[in-house]
Amino acid sequence: MTNDEPVLRTGDSDKELEDLLGDRLTEFNNAATGVDEETDFSVRVTGADGETIGGLTGWTWGDLGHIELLWVHEDHRHAGWGTRLLQAAEAEARRRGCARMTVSSYSFQAPDFYARHGYRETGRLPGVPGGHEDVYFLKELSDQADGATG
Repeated sequence: MTNDEPVLRTGDSDKELEDLLGDRLTEFNNAATGVDEETDFSVRVTGADGETIGGLTGWTWGDLGHIELLWVHEDHRHAGWGTRLLQAAEAEARRRGCARMTVSSYSFQAPDFYARHGYRETGRLPGVPGGHEDVYFLKELSDQADGATG
């Protein structure tokens, strides 16, 4: 006798499942919006020794850009690398036809950094461990590069 009942399993990270869900949700989103091209991008800063000083990852979808991750090694912070990474990402988003850029940052990370660079807070999600919040930002991209420094 065979059991034809579906099986529900909980487990650790599952790259195969993540890829499958990503593909299926992308198909659904593309059909719903009529926009069928979400494309990832990255920006990396590498030192003379070949070590990564910092980087940024994101994606563009239609006229929307999003920053997933931005990190600068602590030995190189406050030297302008975050600003340069952000400006390069915004330039890439503009090149791809984006009119807006979004990002979120935990309240203990860099919300002031994004605000200094023209990002407008659009919401906060409480409940981050340690009593913190996830802060959401939006920036309207102009045809000119952001001249802010930081």
